[in-house]
Amino acid sequence: MTDNDTPWEPPLAGTEVAHLVGALDRLRTTFRWKADDLDAAGLRARVGASALTLGGLLKHLAVVEDHMFTVRLSGAPLGPPWDIATWDSQAWPFTSAAADSPDELYALWDGAVARSHARLSAALADGGLDQLVHAAAPDGSRASLRRLVCDLIEEYGRHTGHADLLREAVDGLTGEDPPPGWRPRAGQPIPGS
Repeated sequence: MTDNDTPWEPPLAGTEVAHLVGALDRLRTTFRWKADDLDAAGLRARVGASALTLGGLLKHLAVVEDHMFTVRLSGAPLGPPWDIATWDSQAWPFTSAAADSPDELYALWDGAVARSHARLSAALADGGLDQLVHAAAPDGSRASLRRLVCDLIEEYGRHTGHADLLREAVDGLTGEDPPPGWRPRAGQPIPGS
């Protein structure tokens, strides 16, 4: 097995930035693998009484990616495609995903991750993990870029676990990591590669 077979693996020994970004990219890749190559029925499938779906998670995490590395990073407003959305509640990404096609949902997530990579890379080059970002606590103390990266790792950790259960219920797919050589459907790049 080579690094080209598993480009989502964080380094065994690297800098703090390489480890944090690597951990985030591994979770992104594992999530994308769990949600990958499903039709509309698969993306709308639910488990038990929960209304959670893989399509809803794709859309939610796309919004979170853009929010984290736009609004929280710099204070800039969310841009396309979120600026034209009808936000009736915080649950909107979850509930509105049922009306989106699989291609739309995958494109939303893939696009948001690509934008996040670009914004995070630029921020790291401009001041590293210790720099203070726009996000602040009620007392006015500002968060560091490190905190944003850690918050996104936490968000993906939570929802990748949900995706494990949902995907297994759809077609029995199980596993901790994508198999070596895995690539997202339609030739989308692997996060971080």
